[in-house]
Amino acid sequence: MDTANVDEIREFADMGIVYGVTTNPTLVAKSGRTQAEVIPDICRLIPGPVSAEVISTDCEGMVREARELAKIADNVVVKIPCIAEGLKAVKILSSEHIRTNVTLVFSLGQALLAARAGATYVSPFIGRLDDIGEDGVGLVADMVQVFRTYGLKTQIIAASIRSVGHVNAVMKAGADIATIPTKVLRALLVHQLTDKGLAKFLEDYRASLK
Repeated sequence: MDTANVDEIREFADMGIVYGVTTNPTLVAKSGRTQAEVIPDICRLIPGPVSAEVISTDCEGMVREARELAKIADNVVVKIPCIAEGLKAVKILSSEHIRTNVTLVFSLGQALLAARAGATYVSPFIGRLDDIGEDGVGLVADMVQVFRTYGLKTQIIAASIRSVGHVNAVMKAGADIATIPTKVLRALLVHQLTDKGLAKFLEDYRASLK
């Protein structure tokens, strides 16, 4: 899930379908809480990777923040922006066995460099690429091909998902993970034929009791 709303996460965690959460400063702000308040709660709900983002833009600051975030819980993954200082931080954190998610990736070159620096995950923002007329899903497909060609272990998290169509497309493209906003996750649960079929089954059952 791509959210910092604990109530939303709890709702879907109860279904057993969420194995990780990504957050960012914007999502945390929308929750009305601080990152220090919300990340521990999410980590208690979700046993899988929970991404929490640094706000520094220099290597030293990122590393300092990352070390503190990593202390919150064993499943915290530190989000680092895909900039030169960020990749320096990723290299250091990787040597300390702190998992990282390199975010704001918009090109194949950025993805490859992040993986070489030691990123655990890279997050291409497909919706934002589509917004400027580029092919976000195509980037994911290219990343999958290149990572396999060079034996890179970094996992690809398709981010900036805007629709069910996006989810279907990145699955077909081979993304390891899709981080999905709550609105889209709800839409994945729904199909008109499911509702119609259930209504018919219930109607027939009630008729059999008469």
